Amino acid sequence: MGLLSKIFGKKNVEERKGEPDMVYVPNEDELMNWAIEKAKLTLWYFEESLSNPQPHQVYFSVKVHIIDGENGEHIWLTEPHFDDEGNLFGTVGNEPVNVTTVKLNQKIGIERDLISDWMTIENGKLIGGYTIRAIRDGVPDKEKAAFDNSIGLYIDEGIDHFKTNLNTPEGAILSLEKAYNEKKLDAAIACKDFYEEAKMMVSGFNTELDDETIRGTAEVLELSFIKNIEEYGFPNFADLQNAFEREKVTDNHYIITEICWFPDGGKSIQKLNTFKSDTGWKVLGPINDKE
Repeated sequence: MGLLSKIFGKKNVEERKGEPDMVYVPNEDELMNWAIEKAKLTLWYFEESLSNPQPHQVYFSVKVHIIDGENGEHIWLTEPHFDDEGNLFGTVGNEPVNVTTVKLNQKIGIERDLISDWMTIENGKLIGGYTIRAIRDGVPDKEKAAFDNSIGLYIDEGIDHFKTNLNTPEGAILSLEKAYNEKKLDAAIACKDFYEEAKMMVSGFNTELDDETIRGTAEVLELSFIKNIEEYGFPNFADLQNAFEREKVTDNHYIITEICWFPDGGKSIQKLNTFKSDTGWKVLGPINDKE
């Protein structure tokens, strides 16, 4: 049985005699849409790894959306590589079911916009593979261990590789943590939006949302933020590995769950409000368990 067949298991695979199994992947539900978006936002890491693979990286594959008229199908490609313009080339790894424009083992080129997932295996651990994780999330909890054992890979929340900038909520969190690590107060403040944080806080008190009250609260929040750093120092996020999950509140407001792994093997989970301002995504306050 091939690696892709092992990963998806019989519940999502059509077995074909003498051919690789075909994986059926739902692509309309919220989990799958987020998985595809996450794969696109972190594709840069896959490209860099593919161009300079390390000894602990033993497998590379990309999933693409093949379109045939009104039909479409997401298919994994093996032996992937990119040209200088970023276009993807690879070998069709599954016998198509819904499209006729490609066939098993055919070498094809495809635009990068049609990439829907990527995966590597690093030290026996799945990196990327976001649509795989979405399928796994649909497996009952009592069957997840058997699912993992059957494919012979360690699957946890993953390690995400969002770019450290203000273009995404996750990137804003990473930018704030970078500012902490570099002990740059101004950079940390630039990752925050105390006005929006104050607005959210005041709205929770059933208080009239007048601008004066919000601005006054924002000033207090910023001063408290600065004072806390001056008294206790910058938090240390060095050498952490991160994974993120999103919960959309509005187009400009996401709740982000960040899972952190520490070098000593410890793990922490925190939820943060993020807001999209005119200058990019910003990090608001944390959400405690009672909220």
